[in-house]
Amino acid sequence: MIMKTEAELNKNIVKMTMTIRNEFPELMKFLGEMPVTIPNSENPEINVKILQDYYDSLDYILRKYAPNHNGFINKF
Repeated sequence: MIMKTEAELNKNIVKMTMTIRNEFPELMKFLGEMPVTIPNSENPEINVKILQDYYDSLDYILRKYAPNHNGFINKF
């Protein structure tokens, strides 16, 4: 597996979040509840591993939910 850079992951996270917001707004409530988004310290370190985990969790949500809805175009 090729490791993505922090910039690539941030770009993909924004794209995926916008897809959820625009096409599946009912899923937005789950984004704030994901453990990856709840830091366990005051100044959490954000690194490629954390970003990849967050990206993977967004990807999982979309891949599980979106195929059950007509009209979704797989963009990822």
